[in-house]
Amino acid sequence: MRRRRLLFSLLLVAAAGTVTAAVPQPGTSGTTAPAATPLDRVIPAPASVRPAGDAFTLGAGTRIRVPANSGEARQIAGYLAGLLRPATGFALPVTTRGGADGIVLRLGGRDTRGLGAEGYRLTSGGRALTISAARPAGLFHGVQTLRQLLPAAVEKKSRQPGPWRIAGGTISDAPRYAYRGAMLDVSRHFFTVDQVKRYIDQLAQYKINKLHLHLSDDQGWRIAIDSWPRLATYGGSTQVGGGPGGHYSKDDYREIVRYATSRYLTVIPEIDMPGHTNAALASYADLNCNGEAPPLYTGTKVGFSSLCVPKKVTYDFVDDVIREIAALTPGRYLHIGGDEAHSTPHADYVAFMDKVQPVVAKYGKTVIGWHQLTGAHPAKGALAQYWGYDKTGAAERQQVVDAAKRGTGLILSPADRAYLDMKYDKDTPLGLAWAGYVDVRRAYDWDPGNYLAGAPGSAVAGVEAPLWSETLTTSANIEYMAFPRLPGIAELGWSPARAHDWDAYRVRLAAQGPRWDAQGIGYYRAPEVAWPTR
Repeated sequence: MRRRRLLFSLLLVAAAGTVTAAVPQPGTSGTTAPAATPLDRVIPAPASVRPAGDAFTLGAGTRIRVPANSGEARQIAGYLAGLLRPATGFALPVTTRGGADGIVLRLGGRDTRGLGAEGYRLTSGGRALTISAARPAGLFHGVQTLRQLLPAAVEKKSRQPGPWRIAGGTISDAPRYAYRGAMLDVSRHFFTVDQVKRYIDQLAQYKINKLHLHLSDDQGWRIAIDSWPRLATYGGSTQVGGGPGGHYSKDDYREIVRYATSRYLTVIPEIDMPGHTNAALASYADLNCNGEAPPLYTGTKVGFSSLCVPKKVTYDFVDDVIREIAALTPGRYLHIGGDEAHSTPHADYVAFMDKVQPVVAKYGKTVIGWHQLTGAHPAKGALAQYWGYDKTGAAERQQVVDAAKRGTGLILSPADRAYLDMKYDKDTPLGLAWAGYVDVRRAYDWDPGNYLAGAPGSAVAGVEAPLWSETLTTSANIEYMAFPRLPGIAELGWSPARAHDWDAYRVRLAAQGPRWDAQGIGYYRAPEVAWPTR
């Protein structure tokens, strides 16, 4: 008997040291289940983790407790309950009654000092799991961490056996950067409201807080403008390859904004100009210097189109479009593009940007432009989105660095690191490769704080992962290119620089695979990651 007890103890010690450790569950007649996920085994990596005490177990009697005076906290609790009910089969009622058990969502209090607008503290113990935050966004981000601490089966839509345990201890977490974005190009190929919502839900899991929608380009205009109706009805009638295209009505766009807001993402609309404008030029002949409308375009070349900078009607058009979109958009930013304007003489480009930026300010928004904006005169408070890559010339890079030194903020989206439409390797069936192949390690293994040599770290507002859609037509295409690279960009934006370590990250990334399987996300099984067998 003594030998048997000793052997059993040694087996427990050995099992506790493995990722797939198994422990006996009470009341299960000796059956075993995986140990609770360690608190640091999530993406993005938390700022601080202190394991301690007993695990919290979600059970049939668990309630979700919220403050009586916070409608947003109650909405977040309802969102959490909706996520957990299908797989657990538990009722998980939301209540404003006080108590020290169950899942507790708290706003304010001493333990939220220093967490900022998006930080949270998650404390797990035997009786309760508490998420505290100074603002509702922090509660929401804490909920995303809670999801990852539960077994991946919690993401399924049918009842699963459990158990539903969360390791004991405390996570204190807040983002490195306030701007953590993802861009979806709906112009080259159109994506429906429901498809955009699906992507929003996927972004929210990794604490992305900005959704940049590329709403206009040569191949399609995707937002209804009442004062220029042909932009959408004609300019939006096609896409790359000649398909039917499509556009968002104003109510459609409002629904995207509403849904994103419910997931604590801010929508940033982009109207690309003065280049990338063939859809607009084809819709209204007066916008062309020769007064002749070109045909609609369904190819993938860039740099051939330009608004007519000297014409007054151009600025009537710009004013109307910005006014109507700004009125629909509660967020702070409006993106005016500005890249690849190869058909616009430099002097005209500068003159155009000098006239357009004040229009954005007139309607209460702050300018974002692609980094070519730094070749003009960026407005005070403007952000330049850097999409250069290793082959970008030194003079162009220096232009961006000099603008940053003068106070222009930077969003970093280097094409050979953060562009999710770049192929993983030569065999990738989707995507492009003009910036090179971008495997999962390359997308993760860089530091936004010192990426642009000479640019002050204080100028970096954050990061963004653009997804251009020349070759993408379905949600499955989006997901294959975004996953598994998107979580890495999200971690670069959220987690402290000291947490960035490829070898540790790829272990955490591998653990996301079963979660994506449960959610029906068809991801690329990158060979540099040891994914669990299916």
